[in-house]
Amino acid sequence: MKTSWRSASLVASAAAVLALTTACGQDSPPAASQNVGATAAPGDYGSIGSGTAGAGAATGQPAAPSPSSPSNPAGKLSVSTAEKVGKVVTDSLGLTLYRFDQDTEQPPKSNCDGDCAKTWPPVPADDAEAGEGIDKALLGSVTRADGTKQLTVAGWPAYRYAKDVNAGDVKGQGVGGKWYALAPDGKKAQGGGAGAGADGGEAVQAGLSTRNDPKLGEIVIDKNGMTVYRFKKDEAWPKPVSNCSGECLEKWPLVEPVDFADTKGIQEKGYMIFDRTDGTGKQQTINCSPIYTFAGDKAPGDTNGQGVGGTWYAVRPDGKLVGASEK
Repeated sequence: MKTSWRSASLVASAAAVLALTTACGQDSPPAASQNVGATAAPGDYGSIGSGTAGAGAATGQPAAPSPSSPSNPAGKLSVSTAEKVGKVVTDSLGLTLYRFDQDTEQPPKSNCDGDCAKTWPPVPADDAEAGEGIDKALLGSVTRADGTKQLTVAGWPAYRYAKDVNAGDVKGQGVGGKWYALAPDGKKAQGGGAGAGADGGEAVQAGLSTRNDPKLGEIVIDKNGMTVYRFKKDEAWPKPVSNCSGECLEKWPLVEPVDFADTKGIQEKGYMIFDRTDGTGKQQTINCSPIYTFAGDKAPGDTNGQGVGGTWYAVRPDGKLVGASEK
């Protein structure tokens, strides 16, 4: 019996859907799907707060930026010792200087502009000078997109943090798993904390792994020990779709692709990478669900994003939400 081209096409389409369904760890498609749009409403992704978040959203707001304003000169730089962080570079006011993992040091380039630069004001290169403990040869400058000169330390562009208002504050340490205080040699200041190895260097940790949280149980963390989250308004079936973009991504940075060989304790089924539709690149999933970190988590072990807006939750190794249903 001869099979028509139309019948063959239908059979092939059905097979493709079945394959994708199996890959995403779903036995059958959901009964109904809601399209919530490409950008979540402000109330859905919450504010960056501090402390432990429960069912409610974190509500803290950045402090007045005057001490860390880019109009304030760096002055004479010095070295201070911060608890649990170690030696850090500070400006003439005693404010901690930071570096951003998405910048480059060879050649120096800043990738923090717009709203990012409001939260992380660039440190002006003018008038910056080496004080005690600072190697003058490591100081330099980079021209930003707006034409201003930004201070660099060992090639890394230097920033202040808007929430640091007092000398000695290190509230920016570990934020988003991408911001770290500058050590005098330009490396990340991590002292004897979770990010340091026995020899004082950076510890080797899997790109994605798990830890046992005393309140949440076994949860997924990234290479910096930062908690990984899911957004309930994202979609995993029939293909991953992120509904967090723009300002949302400032608060909930996406987890970039991690080779499965660089994971520990993570479920392989549905572990995949997808192309985002907002042009921000590729994003990692667990069980086909897009994953993120939280800018309000300041240090490894923080879970300030748990329950924010009733839509953000930590992730279990199988990709399921912690403390919430999938509906």
